[in-house]
Amino acid sequence: MSQRQDPDGRRLPIKLDSTSNGEFTPVPLAPEHHHANALAHDLAELNARRMGVSRRGFLVSACGAASSLLAMNAAYAAAGKRGGFFQVPAEAALEPAAAEAAVSGKEFIFDVQGHFVNPTGAWTRALPEAARPLSGFGTQGCAAAALGGRLDHLQCFGPDAFLRDIFLDSDTSLMVLSFVPSTREGEPLTIEEAAATAAIVETMQGTHRLFLHGRVNPNQAGDLEDMDRLAATFPISAWKTYTQWGPNGERGFWMDDEAGLAMIEKARKLNVRNIAIHKGLPFGPRSYEYSTCADVGRVGKRFPDVNFLIYHSGFVTDTPEGPYDPTRKDGIDALVTSVREAGLGKGSNVYAELGSTWRFLMRDPDSAAHALGKLLLHLGEDNILWGTDSIWYGSPQDQIQAFRTFQISAELRDEFGYPEITPTIRAKIFGLNALKIYPVARDVLDQHLRGDAVARARENYRNDPDPSFLTHGPRTRREFLNFKAWGG
Repeated sequence: MSQRQDPDGRRLPIKLDSTSNGEFTPVPLAPEHHHANALAHDLAELNARRMGVSRRGFLVSACGAASSLLAMNAAYAAAGKRGGFFQVPAEAALEPAAAEAAVSGKEFIFDVQGHFVNPTGAWTRALPEAARPLSGFGTQGCAAAALGGRLDHLQCFGPDAFLRDIFLDSDTSLMVLSFVPSTREGEPLTIEEAAATAAIVETMQGTHRLFLHGRVNPNQAGDLEDMDRLAATFPISAWKTYTQWGPNGERGFWMDDEAGLAMIEKARKLNVRNIAIHKGLPFGPRSYEYSTCADVGRVGKRFPDVNFLIYHSGFVTDTPEGPYDPTRKDGIDALVTSVREAGLGKGSNVYAELGSTWRFLMRDPDSAAHALGKLLLHLGEDNILWGTDSIWYGSPQDQIQAFRTFQISAELRDEFGYPEITPTIRAKIFGLNALKIYPVARDVLDQHLRGDAVARARENYRNDPDPSFLTHGPRTRREFLNFKAWGG
């Protein structure tokens, strides 16, 4: 096995770090996270020797992922966090068959939130001469980072890296390309560039592997009018908006304000009736109230013919998730309250999406148990969508493996009425629920996804896999502020 990436095996397959998606300030690791990483490194050294393989060879295997999850269980339990756990048998650390049974799977995985940047896009031409955006992010093993140009390193976050991370190094079947909030001139990825990448996959016979959002900030001049062009020119599957964002630092908006209502009505007129709304993960204190879910239930009830996809589920990083608290004004509780007050029960037109949310919840099994438990209890197992916010977190394979194995403790299930997370529930969240919103032809599901060129490339690659185990988003406050500075 030839390893160009991390030949000494210093990176762990479950990436427990402070990386942000660029929409919230990175949160430093707590002592239990450092403990978990240290345990995982120790187990990698010990188990690699026991199995007679290199450290890197062990970490790339299913046993490496299982071993890391077991280390997280031990560290979290030692810190008193036992509300949830990764259901991995101890023997999986050394027995490949047990490890494969735990962390591998055949689920249909439809990731409804993916990102990358265009390394040669128009946004780069507006940068100051000395600017080197994303230069501090993980690029080890990326050949472009060693080139001499000021912006060559951006190739490490472009479409080639995106396709490798998503379709080779993870089990993802389909993905929706989404967008960040930005001025019309400062988009790090335009709809034209996203469509071009989707076309690359099409030419590989990876039919319908990528779906597209159309970015709309209805409080920004020109965006509402541009919805007609987007719908006529591109295969838009949903609209993406950020209610906390305003151009030039202006205030955000509610979805039932004039701007939000105009967007909803235009979406209905154009018959693209899926609206993805960033809620939670606030950018900062400015217009904080608009980042909450107070308006979600109101518009969900008013427009039953529109699907409202609540990206991040209203989750915030600075307050742990606990039992449902109807007095809390943010977090997942605010989403639950908004839906309940509108009389929208399970199976409504409001969906909770897990991009960045699940990735952060992997750091806290108590919050993870309450967050997933509340969503399952109040929105229902049919209304939760899988998203990862990758490429910012590198390949989403570790998020997939962690979700495959996570379970709410029996104690919390008994006390709060949360359901057990069954294979059926996982399959719905991983991808089946998204098919109700982003319909895919049956022949595509049955034929192309199992045998197209992308599937064949993945199968061939996995004979000698070489995942980077890197994250690409900001990891410190300084990196985050730099990220915001160039991102509009």
